[in-house]
Amino acid sequence: MSLYIRLVTALSRIGGVFAILLTASAALVVTQMVFMRYVLNASTVWQTEYVIYALVAATFIGSPYVLLEKGHVNVDLLQITASDNVKRIMKLLSGLVGVAFCSLLAYSGWMYFHEAWEGGWTTDTVWAIPLWIPLLPLPLGIGLLVLQYIAEIMKLFGEDA
Repeated sequence: MSLYIRLVTALSRIGGVFAILLTASAALVVTQMVFMRYVLNASTVWQTEYVIYALVAATFIGSPYVLLEKGHVNVDLLQITASDNVKRIMKLLSGLVGVAFCSLLAYSGWMYFHEAWEGGWTTDTVWAIPLWIPLLPLPLGIGLLVLQYIAEIMKLFGEDA
């Protein structure tokens, strides 16, 4: 296994752990929000926004780990019946399409993040957090997903192929 594959695998696993922590924090914040509203009869300002942004961030940042573990939804009817060479070609083509699509998405996400950073944009809510914070997981997570796709393509041509 090459250094690149080991490094990207480690980064994807770190992203998976971070996604779990974001999801757990969202669950805790929802619990706190319900307690504040219905037990203390207090208003909530930031909780709903935090939960939405945390779950979206968990989705983007956790996606490379899901690819690493072959957890994305796929249709494998053709792969089951195909020969090993055809399977490898199909995996290569789907990997290349994944790299192309995710590269474009990461680039556009980076441009949007950069605009929010440079423009000092904030959310249109009472909390008014800087918009670059919830936008950062898109280029970060999808950029790492591109690297994981490349690692998966490299694995097709490694000694374990």
